[in-house]
Amino acid sequence: MSQSALTRSPAEVAGVARRAGPSAGERLARAAEQSWRPVALLLVCFVVWWVISAAELVESYLVPSPGATLDVLTGKTSYLWQHSWVTTYETLLGFVIAVAVGVLAAVVMVYSSTVERTLYPILLFAQVVPKIAIAPLFVVWLGFGIAPKILIAVLIAFFPVVISMVTGLKAVDPEMLQLSATMGAKSWQTFLKIRFPASLPHLFSGLKVAVTLAVTGAVVGEFVGANEGLGYVILQANGNLDTPMLFAGLLVMSLIGVVLFVAVEIAERLLLPWHASRRDAPATTSY
Repeated sequence: MSQSALTRSPAEVAGVARRAGPSAGERLARAAEQSWRPVALLLVCFVVWWVISAAELVESYLVPSPGATLDVLTGKTSYLWQHSWVTTYETLLGFVIAVAVGVLAAVVMVYSSTVERTLYPILLFAQVVPKIAIAPLFVVWLGFGIAPKILIAVLIAFFPVVISMVTGLKAVDPEMLQLSATMGAKSWQTFLKIRFPASLPHLFSGLKVAVTLAVTGAVVGEFVGANEGLGYVILQANGNLDTPMLFAGLLVMSLIGVVLFVAVEIAERLLLPWHASRRDAPATTSY
C-alpha cells in the first residue's frame, strides 16, 4: 500500500471502497445472469405441461390445461385472495413466534450447557415426529380456529431457527471472546457486540428455511380442520375433482412461499450489507 493511501482519511477510504464496488447496472446484469436458468427451466416445465394437456395425453380432470388454471386464477381472484390472506396471516404469525422463541432458546442453550443437554434431545424428538400426525390433537385441544394452524407453523419453523442460531452463536472466533474478556467486557456486552452480530448470517440462513416451512405448517393445519385458507381450498377442490382450482391453489401457495423467502433475503441484504457484499464479485482497489 502506498504512502498516500496511509494518509487518507477514513471517509476518503470508504468513498473509494464504495466506488470500487459493483454499480447498479452491474448488479442487475449479474442478477439476470444468475436467474435466467431457473426462468428457462420454468418455461420448459410450462411448455411440457401445455403439450401434455393439448395432446390430451392425460385426462383433463387429472391434469388441467394451463388455460383452465389461468381462468381460475383470473376469474376467482377475490376468492383465492381471501383464502390466501388467511394462510399468509397464519404463516407470518407462526413464523414470528418461532423466531422469537427459537432465538431465546438458542441463547439459553449456548450460555447453559445443562439446558442444552436437556433441551436438545427433546427438540430433536419433536422435530422427527410427523406434524400431520399430531395436528388432529391440536384441533381437538384448541378447536377449529386459527390457533392449531399457528401452532403447527411454529413447530415446523422452530427447529431451523434454533439450530441455525446455536450454530451462529458458537461459531464466534474464540480469540474475539478472549479479547473482550481481557478488556473487561461484561457477558451482555460481549453478546450484543460480538456474539449476536456474528450469528446473524447463520440465523438468516435458518430464517429462509423456516419461513417456507411455516407456509407448509399453516396449510397442514388447514388440511386437518378449517373452513378457510388455501389448505381448505385445496381439500375442497380435491373432493370435487376440480383440478383447475387445485392447481391454482398450489400455485398461489407456492407463490406465497417464494415471496416470503425473497422478503427474508431482502431483509438480510439490508441488515447485513457487510455479509451480503461477500456474495458479490470481489473488487480490487488500487491506491
